[in-house]
Amino acid sequence: MTPTTYSRFIRFLQEELALPSASIRVALRFREQDQGPLPIILWQYGLVTLEQLDRIFDWLETTQSPDPSET
Repeated sequence: MTPTTYSRFIRFLQEELALPSASIRVALRFREQDQGPLPIILWQYGLVTLEQLDRIFDWLETTQSPDPSET
């Protein structure tokens, strides 16, 4: 994920899903330990519901730019 996309993703979590900044910080700390994808960590620790996780994956799918090596 590019830095720009990452910033937009954090904004999406805060604005569209109304996740508190503290919850995002907690997930980022766990991510440093687990090295897993942030959406899964948010879900594993109960910070998002399955419905919110689905919205996150939908957002990521529509936002991610295709890898130039795949064309």
